[in-house]
Amino acid sequence: MAVKLKADKRDNNTKSYIKELREEGIVPAVVYGNGKEPVSVAVDSVDLLKTVRDEGKNAIISLDIKGNAVDVMLHDYQTDPLKGSLVHADFYVVNMSEARNVEVPIQLEGEAPGSKEGGVLQQPLYDLEISAKPNDIPDQISVDVSKLEVGDSISVGDLPTDGAYEILTDAETTIATVTAPTAEIETDDTTTGDADDVEAIEEGSKNDKED
Repeated sequence: MAVKLKADKRDNNTKSYIKELREEGIVPAVVYGNGKEPVSVAVDSVDLLKTVRDEGKNAIISLDIKGNAVDVMLHDYQTDPLKGSLVHADFYVVNMSEARNVEVPIQLEGEAPGSKEGGVLQQPLYDLEISAKPNDIPDQISVDVSKLEVGDSISVGDLPTDGAYEILTDAETTIATVTAPTAEIETDDTTTGDADDVEAIEEGSKNDKED
C-alpha cells in the first residue's frame, strides 16, 4: 500500500525562489518518468524524511499534487554537504506492473559460531541490486549467518529466491565472511638491540669528528 505525501506544483524555478523554499524547510523536486512530462513540485522536508525513514527508500509514495495523486518512488536526492539538509529530490512515476532495478539493504541475522571462537564477522556487501515489480520490492533481505565457522562465507549465489524478484548482483560477490583472528606480532629484542648499536655507532662517529 502506497504511503501518502503532499506536494505543491512549482512554477517558479528561479534561484532566489528555490533558496527561499529551502530556508522554509521545503524541498524543490521533480516528478518524471513512465512517459509523463516532468513536473516541478515542492514537498515538506520533514514529511519526506519521515516517509523515507519509516517506509524505506524503496517505498511506493502516493504523491498528492493539488488533489491529483500519482504513484512514485524516490529515485534520487541531494543534500547540503555542510548542513546535511535535503536540497533536491527526484521522484520517478512507477508502473506497478513493470519491474524496476533497485538496491535493497542486507540485514545479517543470527550469531556466527566462528565469532565465538575468536573469528571476526565481516560484511563486505550492504546492499543487493534486484529487479522486481514495485509491490514485490522487499524492505530488506535477511541473511542467516548462524552456521558460519571461521573461514566460511556466504556469497550472493547462496541466497534463496522465492521468484518475487531477480537478483542482479554478481553471484560470486561475498556478503559475509568469518575471518581468522589476527595473530599478535611479537617484538624482536634483537632488532631493538641492533637499532641501539647503530645509534651508538653514529654517536661515537660524531664524537670522533668533534675531537
